[in-house]
Amino acid sequence: MRRFRRAIVAVLALALVAGAIYAIVAVLQRSETLVTERCFAVVGSENHELATDQTANASLISAISVRRGLPPRAASIALATAMQESRLRNINYGDDAGPDSRGLFQQRPSQGWGTEEQVMDPIYASNAFFDGLVKVPGYEAMEITQAAQAVQRSAFPRAYAQHEGMARAFASALTGHSTSSLNCELRMPEAAGDPAVVVDELTTAFGPQAATVQGRSVQLEIGGTQAWAVAHWAVANAKTLSITQVDLAGQTWNREKRDGWQPSAAPTEAVIITVSAPAT
Repeated sequence: MRRFRRAIVAVLALALVAGAIYAIVAVLQRSETLVTERCFAVVGSENHELATDQTANASLISAISVRRGLPPRAASIALATAMQESRLRNINYGDDAGPDSRGLFQQRPSQGWGTEEQVMDPIYASNAFFDGLVKVPGYEAMEITQAAQAVQRSAFPRAYAQHEGMARAFASALTGHSTSSLNCELRMPEAAGDPAVVVDELTTAFGPQAATVQGRSVQLEIGGTQAWAVAHWAVANAKTLSITQVDLAGQTWNREKRDGWQPSAAPTEAVIITVSAPAT
């Protein structure tokens, strides 16, 4: 009888411990502070990851390539170059090889890239890179190392190749040539979003947009690769713009659920970007 009682006590104790562990895990899973914020781009079986600030910069570079009507290969070359030169961050310092290098592409004012203020502007810097790239005959068919080197004239030209997989995956998504392929895992916004700011940032990246603001949402009547370029841009900039949901072509990205793009009743020929509401 004593052994039976001990067994019952042991089972109850284990049940209590298991229940406590389950409760702790559930609380931790709901804790916003424990969410690791990051973004992923998938092409085939390859899955590549960037930090949220790197992804936002990648989205701007890619959007400018779309605005200029360049092929996705141009965005791939630019992203691999910026990753090697600055880790896709707009840094205000150079290195021993180029002490006056600045910005996403580490362009040097002393080499005719522009003023320090200009090369620190991501829009100017991206356009300056593409201005150089389009002058390279046959760059679309070149290896990334060859094309990047023809523009950058780096002391380490082979280094660009190591970023080709990442660049191809993010460029394909951010130029709209891969659908529902870019996902960011984010904490919920701490501040309300502003649809007007979303429209302003979209215009800065892609040029004038026929956007309609309805409540907390921005709707754009566009389709095809342009629509997916804009939708993925919205996901890439969700952290800074307090975007909570993006809908397109029967797919929805929901920031709170953190499960990537999922089937939905989203309209086919429209991108709908929703921002967070003010706290009540």
